[in-house]
Amino acid sequence: MAKRPPISNRVKQLRETHDGMSQAALAKEIGVTRQTVIAIEQGRYSPSLESAFRIARVFGVGLEDVFSWDDPQDS
Repeated sequence: MAKRPPISNRVKQLRETHDGMSQAALAKEIGVTRQTVIAIEQGRYSPSLESAFRIARVFGVGLEDVFSWDDPQDS
């Protein structure tokens, strides 16, 4: 089983509080597939920096309001 990236996110919560935006609608806004949004939300995939900025911009928040890095060295 693949190890999860050390990046967590609040994409699903932001979508739900953003008028219940669908995964498909977010995918269209940022130029990726719905499957990519699902993988990001589940923490199985870390988006490119460009996609991360696009996600933050859609919700009108900063990158650190969407993504956080869980440094394994801090454990």
